Amino acid sequence: MDKFSIHRVPLHPSIRATQPTSIHSQQSFKAHLQEASKQELKVSKHAHERIMERKIDISEQEWQVVSDKVFEAHSKGVKQPLVLMDQAALIVSAKNATVITAMDRTEAKQQLFTNIDGTIVL
Repeated sequence: MDKFSIHRVPLHPSIRATQPTSIHSQQSFKAHLQEASKQELKVSKHAHERIMERKIDISEQEWQVVSDKVFEAHSKGVKQPLVLMDQAALIVSAKNATVITAMDRTEAKQQLFTNIDGTIVL
């Protein structure tokens, strides 16, 4: 009788790529997706100073709406939108997710806005 032995042969790299993903990588993708959906705008030092100087009051709920709309606009190719709110006008770098400057609406009525490629009216 012949003796047969079974040897484990390593998988070719292209075959490994088609193997099911581990639970760990699925969880990390889910965590990454949840983190990406919680994106918020940053406020530049300049914009923060303008908000304080001009006593512009924007609630957390309003900031969330602004953030959502800016990220939506960015997904459609807008790089630098003007965000018009009841109480303020914001210039935002959607690419950097940063509020560049802010002014109250009465001041905004007298301004000419340049270098914007979209407008979000809230």
